[in-house]
Amino acid sequence: MLRTLREEEKVVVGGDMKAVSPGTKFGSYTLMDLKNNKVVDLQLVQSNEAGGSTHMEREGLKRSLEWLKERGVTPDCIVTDRHRHIQEFLRESSVTQLYDVGHVEKGISKQLLKAAKKRDCEQLRAWLKSIRKHIYWTAATSTTGPERVAKWTSILNHVQGHEDPLFPKGLHPLPVPRDKGQWLAAGTQAFHKLEKVLSNERVLNDVEKLSPHHQTSPLKAFHSAILRFAPQHVVFPFLGMLCRLYLAAIHYNERAERPTSSTGDPPYELQTPEAREGECRAKAVKTDPTFCYVDNLMDLIFDQVFVDPAPFTEEVLKIPVPEDLTGRSLSTSASFLHGAFPPQCAPTLRGAMRGVRPTG
Repeated sequence: MLRTLREEEKVVVGGDMKAVSPGTKFGSYTLMDLKNNKVVDLQLVQSNEAGGSTHMEREGLKRSLEWLKERGVTPDCIVTDRHRHIQEFLRESSVTQLYDVGHVEKGISKQLLKAAKKRDCEQLRAWLKSIRKHIYWTAATSTTGPERVAKWTSILNHVQGHEDPLFPKGLHPLPVPRDKGQWLAAGTQAFHKLEKVLSNERVLNDVEKLSPHHQTSPLKAFHSAILRFAPQHVVFPFLGMLCRLYLAAIHYNERAERPTSSTGDPPYELQTPEAREGECRAKAVKTDPTFCYVDNLMDLIFDQVFVDPAPFTEEVLKIPVPEDLTGRSLSTSASFLHGAFPPQCAPTLRGAMRGVRPTG
């Protein structure tokens, strides 16, 4: 896989973090080759390593990029969400950051739905579907940041009579509302709210960095696969969690690029996601998944690990395991209690602390 990445003219990766334990004790950062839909690297970060759970995503990305660099792979661009710490980190690096269109669209849709509940703004709801499609079209048909912004803001003029020289006229028609009362006239409260949402500085900056082709939806699919091996509400030790993440990556990579089914049945099926309020989408029907990696792992265990476990044990011992948070919190609690109470209470406190057992 790394050899393939070194040979590619332009390496496009996607990155995202998933909290993989209750209380965000662990966070797994995944770096994926978006062209080939393969997991390239996994970094498991414990919150105390990064100075808190809010910094785990930045630490995971930093480790992943360093890991790739050591192996001779330098990504040309990375597709992520709009996490503030990730923006700050990539601003200082040579890697171009692009935003996943779905994340930006979801944020804009929430703002428009909220605005549509205001007085005299009910018309905005009728335009929501068109605006969603427009942002995907804007990203897919643009080659530069200014072009994306020009196409995006053109929706305010309904693709007619644009003043922007980069995009003087519309290239695709927006659906015409059947009810003439749904048109938004300039100067109305509804148009003012729409313009405020679509043209604010943050949205325009985000639109300028929209990813034209590759998105982070494969990362979401991989995060769902992790739940097969590491249920969300079950606590595992660091090495146990790391092993489960590696198994999930092997499982995903084998099943990722399955061909479309050729049994004669329809190659696509309709799905109606709840989040889309009844909107349908077509999904390809793939061939049945395989589990060859299970046989390969069993052969490795019985033919090599059981025969000579020493090399494998040495490799496991090289993995840096951070201090367990539960043990540290118990030690801190004991120190605090002994300092807060008089000496005559020491026997009682020691007995109480002996009855406390780590749960993680």
